[in-house]
Amino acid sequence: MSDHGKQAEYEARLLRVLAHIHDHVHSDLSLDALAEVACMSRFHWHRVFRAMTGETLADAVRRIRLLRAANALVREAHPIEEIAARYGYSGPASFSRAFRAALGIAPGEFREQGVQRMAELRNTPGAQPMFPVTIKDLPPCSAAGVLHVGPYADLPRAFQQLSGILAARDLFAHAQGLFAIYHDAPGSKPDAELRAHVAVIVSAAFPAGVPGLEYFNLAGGSHAVLEHTGPYATLAGAYDWLYGVWLPRSGEEPRDAPPIEFYVNDPRTTPPKDLRTDIRLPLQ
Repeated sequence: MSDHGKQAEYEARLLRVLAHIHDHVHSDLSLDALAEVACMSRFHWHRVFRAMTGETLADAVRRIRLLRAANALVREAHPIEEIAARYGYSGPASFSRAFRAALGIAPGEFREQGVQRMAELRNTPGAQPMFPVTIKDLPPCSAAGVLHVGPYADLPRAFQQLSGILAARDLFAHAQGLFAIYHDAPGSKPDAELRAHVAVIVSAAFPAGVPGLEYFNLAGGSHAVLEHTGPYATLAGAYDWLYGVWLPRSGEEPRDAPPIEFYVNDPRTTPPKDLRTDIRLPLQ
């Protein structure tokens, strides 16, 4: 087998394992189970995974489970103990320790901040700006990404798939500007049919034809750019404010193109309250 063929085989194993973690987040995700998914000895798969991604299997599982749990805390009314058990924690104490270690805040406090923020967005009549919005003329650029079809709540799987491809081929140096394009508005069609791309802006040195990636261009031109600071779970309220309050009062007309979310900082190293997301609304 050629070197290229070997690389493709290892990349396929990596993506298969990452997809399995997202699809079976409530199941057995031990080293033995994931090594079996990778079709490689447990003695070697852990080293391969860490070398390709920069994190251990246990770290990846923990991060993905905590991300799903954090979103559930804000979006659901179930008790914290129930959510902790659903995502594999033996009790609220162990869940709280892991949550605070990863996100720098206790689960209850995270829920309170997120729910309070959502309530503010729903109840504010819009007399005062809730978010900074700037109209910018943005340049066109080239991008490469992964297509996601299905509920937007499952979009982290596509993020992980994109990250796996970039890590396996050592392409992070030629990628910048992580973003997501939502081609369908939530509620406009069945969740199973919703489409989005998770992608990065690419430089001229980024290779063409990487398997698993779709290449496309982002149009430039006038955009309203809303700055959202806080947990990703509260982004839905920011969209409601942008479209329901700012846009009708702005005198602007949206272009026939979907909105884009740009993720300014890294959620792995940034506290949820400090996460910065720019929502770009194309304008005519």
